Amino acid sequence: MGAMHENAPPVLLVPVQPMLPLDGPDRADHRELPAAAVPASAPPRPTGTGADPHHGPGPGRPEVEIRVSTRRRKSASAFWSEGRVVVVLPASMPRSARAEMVEDLVRRVLNYRPHLSASDADLGARAALLADRHLDGVRPSSIRWVANQRSQWGSCSCGSAEIRISDRLRVVPGWVLDAVLVHELAHLVEPNHSPRFRALVDRYPRSREADVFLDGFSLGREYAR
Repeated sequence: MGAMHENAPPVLLVPVQPMLPLDGPDRADHRELPAAAVPASAPPRPTGTGADPHHGPGPGRPEVEIRVSTRRRKSASAFWSEGRVVVVLPASMPRSARAEMVEDLVRRVLNYRPHLSASDADLGARAALLADRHLDGVRPSSIRWVANQRSQWGSCSCGSAEIRISDRLRVVPGWVLDAVLVHELAHLVEPNHSPRFRALVDRYPRSREADVFLDGFSLGREYAR
């Protein structure tokens, strides 16, 4: 109970941050992170590894999928899609340069959204900081990312004090994630969506701004399907 639902009535306002890239394999050229554009002719540097079609996730690293595009001529790009980082390389790029390019692009994507690879422990530390700052130090019994919440951004079980956060929020700006965390933490103090609950949530100064962003984010995902 106590979740931020994404089936709320749509609003006409536009999120104050640019919308994140939408999923879909046919739109790779329109989902680039500006900082990730790299000339295909970049000189190769020895890496000792090849660029495999899929890289399994390591500690603090998401799964990486590599696509080679014949449509691309001069640049490579990377974006977040369905729980993995997708890297698109031009077919003309020398194989010896690909592994190094992939590592650089993945690093840039993770720097752009640090919580893409955040662990449950990282999420707990972030929640604790927000609770100390806005909610008098309230603590859940546990908090973790989950992949099975498709109709809500987060949930709080007031009986067990467990909080679950949808991993779809890994791609949103940090201040939006923080607003969802404050929302769920506030349910540990006030289970219902009462005026008292709203007052607690509004202690986070960008709470209502985040609601607008999430409305637009939800609509964007719907139109992308």
